[in-house]
Amino acid sequence: MLDTLEELKTKALGELKNLNDRSGIEAWRVGYLGRKGALTKILRSLPELAIEERREAGSAANKLKALLEESLTNKQESLKKADIERIMGESRIDVSLPGYPVRLGRLHPTTQILRETSAIFASMGFEVVEGPEVETDYYNFEALNIPRGHPARDMWDTLWVDYTDEKGERPMLMRTHTSPMQIRFMERRRPPIRVIMPGKVYRYEAIDATHESMFYQIEGLAVDKGITMAHLKGTLYEYARRLFGQDRRVRFRCDYFPFVEPGVEMAIDCFICKGEGCRVCKNEGWIEILGAGMVHPDVLRRVDCDPEIYTGFAFGMGLERIPMLKYGIDDIRLFYSNDLRFLEQF
Repeated sequence: MLDTLEELKTKALGELKNLNDRSGIEAWRVGYLGRKGALTKILRSLPELAIEERREAGSAANKLKALLEESLTNKQESLKKADIERIMGESRIDVSLPGYPVRLGRLHPTTQILRETSAIFASMGFEVVEGPEVETDYYNFEALNIPRGHPARDMWDTLWVDYTDEKGERPMLMRTHTSPMQIRFMERRRPPIRVIMPGKVYRYEAIDATHESMFYQIEGLAVDKGITMAHLKGTLYEYARRLFGQDRRVRFRCDYFPFVEPGVEMAIDCFICKGEGCRVCKNEGWIEILGAGMVHPDVLRRVDCDPEIYTGFAFGMGLERIPMLKYGIDDIRLFYSNDLRFLEQF
């Protein structure tokens, strides 16, 4: 039995020395130390020996098992160390080589226009504030001169929220425009006021090339003594000139909005065809970009601001409309499709 153990020792250690891969080492372990391994069979046969021979053979077999297990552990550690050295060698940095190019991200086109627009108005003395996207019926409609049952509510396709206040009198909705911030801001601040309010708005729209259920708007408000339509026109003309070019012409035409009186729409001459007519301006030579007007006296009264003393103007625009016009984008859905082929152009 002792001779058999000695032969097994020589054979096992010799095989292990020549192994250099994990699969071979695992096969060696199973072949010698596994449940059906060569050494395991010898250990199981010990009870068949005489007592004296069993004692001597058992001691030698256990020593051999400990030796093989220690040799296996050393081999595994040696292989692991060799793998680390190989990986480190492959990843070693040659400081004399030029660095790997870093791929820079870019801002979303809507974010670019938002920042550019905010910077333009900030340079004219306007603050930038934000407000809640879930609004009460009061701020979204009633305080803006659109009471319940008023046909002007049909201008906004509303997404209502299943919640009311403690009295059950002010149902909640996803705001349909950023105009509610006009009321919220005037409740907290006395004139003079010059503020713009960008943010997301929500409509229950049938989504197509020109309509989305979520998009960005930016609202502007100025209230002070002696504010006139001339101030409104001058402010918006300066904005259009800075954003679309120094040679822009501006057109104002009457329009209706419940919270301003009088109301106007503002258009600029087409910067593609210079007013001659093309696909972008639908052959009209003019491109409508926003709605505006003088703040309605009833809106001022609602926030305890005397319209006999103070006047103001307000304007609002869809932010996605600006890059659509500026870059000739014909489908608003592209802004939120996360298609890098589209986004990487800006």
